[in-house]
Amino acid sequence: MSADEKSPHYEQDTDYKREKVATYKVQIDKSVFELTDPTPTGRELLKVAGKAPAEQFAIYEKPQGGGQPIRIGLDHHVDLRKPGIERFVTLPLDQTEGLTARRQFSLPADDMAWLESLGLKYELVAEASALRIVIYDLPISGGYNRDKVDVNVRIEPGYPDTQIDMAYFYPGLRRTDGRAIAAICDDPFDGKIWQRWSRHRTPANPWRPGIDNLATHFALIESWLVREAEKV
Repeated sequence: MSADEKSPHYEQDTDYKREKVATYKVQIDKSVFELTDPTPTGRELLKVAGKAPAEQFAIYEKPQGGGQPIRIGLDHHVDLRKPGIERFVTLPLDQTEGLTARRQFSLPADDMAWLESLGLKYELVAEASALRIVIYDLPISGGYNRDKVDVNVRIEPGYPDTQIDMAYFYPGLRRTDGRAIAAICDDPFDGKIWQRWSRHRTPANPWRPGIDNLATHFALIESWLVREAEKV
C-alpha cells in the first residue's frame, strides 16, 4: 500500500473525530459558559467561574420557574442534560470583612439558603429573650432618603409555624417628599435605636405554615415600602 493510500479504518476514525461534541450552557452569576461534562461537581462549576479556592465559596442552583436556590456541595454532581440553560449563583463564604458574623441560633435550611443567596452580610442575634435576623445594606425601593438600609425581624418561639411580624430599620427611613410615615416608633436593639414599622398581616393575608418563611416575609416588607412611598 502506498503512503498516500488510506485504509477504511482510518477514514472511519476521521469521521468519528469530526462528530460534534455535545455542549451544555450554564449561567454562573452573570456569565454564560459552555461545558462538555454533563454532570459537573460544584467544585468544577466554581473553577469554571474562576472562584478559587473553592472552599471559600458556596454555589447554588436557581430552579427554573423560581423557588428557593439549592446549595450544591463541592463534590455533588449536577445534571445539565435537562432542557434550557442551568443557572447558578456563587457566594463568598467570608462576608464579614474580617469580623466573625454572629450565628447565635439556627434556622430552617430554606431560610439559610435564601439568606446566603442574597450575597449580603447577615447575622442571627439572640439578645435577652429575643431572636433577630439582621440583614445589612438591603437594597430598597425608591421614595426614601436612602437606597440601602439595615433590616431586622424577630423570630418568635414556634417558628416557622408561628408568624414573623413587622420590620425594624436602621437608620430610620424618611420619605423624600417629607411626608411623615405612620405607625412607626423607636425600638432599642443591639446597641442601636431601630425604627419599628408596625405593619401586620390581615385575615385576608394570614401566615401560612409550611408556605410562608423568611423570603415571603421580606417580599411583604418590600410591598409595605412600596405602598408607603406611593401614599399621597
